[in-house]
Amino acid sequence: MAASPLPQANRPGLGIFWMLVTGISFVAVTAVVKHGAQELPAAQSAFMRYVIGLVFLIPLFRRILAAGLTRYQVILFGWRGVAHSIGVILWFFAMTRITVAEVTAMNYMAPIYITLGATLFLGEKLALRRFLAIGLAFLGALIILRPGFRELGPGHFAMLGTAVLFAISYLMAKQFSGKVSAAVIVGMLSVFCTIGLVPFAWFVWQTPTVAEVGWMALVALLATAGHYTMTLAFAAAPVTVTQPVTYLQLIWATLLGLWVFGEPVDGWVLLGGVIILGSVTFITIREAMLKRQVTASVPVEG
Repeated sequence: MAASPLPQANRPGLGIFWMLVTGISFVAVTAVVKHGAQELPAAQSAFMRYVIGLVFLIPLFRRILAAGLTRYQVILFGWRGVAHSIGVILWFFAMTRITVAEVTAMNYMAPIYITLGATLFLGEKLALRRFLAIGLAFLGALIILRPGFRELGPGHFAMLGTAVLFAISYLMAKQFSGKVSAAVIVGMLSVFCTIGLVPFAWFVWQTPTVAEVGWMALVALLATAGHYTMTLAFAAAPVTVTQPVTYLQLIWATLLGLWVFGEPVDGWVLLGGVIILGSVTFITIREAMLKRQVTASVPVEG
């Protein structure tokens, strides 16, 4: 007799709550970096964040050693660490050069690049609706940047590079799907990011103050907590419920920039960010619906 698959957890209230906590954690990360890393080189700030963050991942090391990774997998993890390391450096640099709202809005482009990369390099199909959503997202990016209508600084270009490199990192992670546990993937990324950041931090190193070490420790704690609560949100409710909650991150980032750092509210940045996030939400929800249809059509043997 065929056995019914286990029902997916569907506690929308709990899922929304954990996604709200996730958004607050990630916005807090940007605030702490902007406040506590102004005097530190970006590469050094990134290295300190990851090396301190390894403390929170000590429980994962036993799983990594027991995973039995192949030589090819270790090499791929290494290259992923290189891409992610450079992306993190660019993110820290951008955070100290442009507004919190701009960083948050432009970071939403990473899932769009992931979709494009999966089509170009992993052979995934690009349906018309996804193609239109990607085009709309790029329109949102143009609204934020407004080239020709205002001066673009190094921080803007750094954020464009950040989104591309984070997308490359994620596409590499997809190669481990179904082969390596999520805990091992997260742990290996942290290990190789720390290693990859060493040479960059070495060349620009300056002795940090006790306060700066404390701020980077707080960044590591908040980032780790944010990824953990995001996992709880996905476990509690479908992505169709949790994904729209990420809209609030842009609002919180804008208010944070206004109230804490005195950054003016830019309506064009808000408009472009909403357009990008709307496109990302459509793609995410659409793919979740297609996965459910595929799962429902596959018989389960008992």
